[in-house]
Amino acid sequence: MLADAVRADDGKPAVVVELYTSQGCSSCPPADEFMGELAQAEHVIALSLHVDYWDYIGWEDSFAQAGFTERQKAYARAGHSRMVYTPQMIVGGVERVEGNAPDEVVRSIGRHLSAVPVVKLDLVREGGQVVIRALADPPLGDAVTLQLVRYIPVETVTIERGENAGRVMTYHNVVTEWRTLGEWSGAAPFEMRADAAGDEPVVVIVQEAGPATILAAARVE
Repeated sequence: MLADAVRADDGKPAVVVELYTSQGCSSCPPADEFMGELAQAEHVIALSLHVDYWDYIGWEDSFAQAGFTERQKAYARAGHSRMVYTPQMIVGGVERVEGNAPDEVVRSIGRHLSAVPVVKLDLVREGGQVVIRALADPPLGDAVTLQLVRYIPVETVTIERGENAGRVMTYHNVVTEWRTLGEWSGAAPFEMRADAAGDEPVVVIVQEAGPATILAAARVE
């Protein structure tokens, strides 16, 4: 029987890698496969966000959410671009990698892991809630956004139409929910409880406005 409280990984910093993908994108399967490797990587939180702007070409992505498309567009605006792409990986909230470029992504992850963390983030799961504690050292100059993410670790889909018709695809860390919890000034220590019912893992992300740099991320299974 599982304990009532389960603590996040090991307290070490983690790098968030977001993959923007679609079941209807013929260029995406290699990146989807690479996400399987990233999902197993130590100190990496790999998240697959399925967008809906390819649904019109013959296959409606069963994981796509308009909110994920809008998040990708917000990244594009923050980078002074009008274009969105699939596949696209965003590392640490700031480094954008178009197409399937594993070597470039790995180098980017390494750069983020070598950075000195400024926010310590701790999660404890208690029943249907998660207790979130954050501390900035030194205190932050601007407010940041706290976000809660839920995902399915692995899912297999048979694609019947569209550019990937006939393929059986396995997807990893498929995001089902991306919820904004609120803002934190980064001056005083932060603590809150958030609803997190069900068995899906819970990720909490502390991110600068923009969206921009992810200052901290933690996961609890």
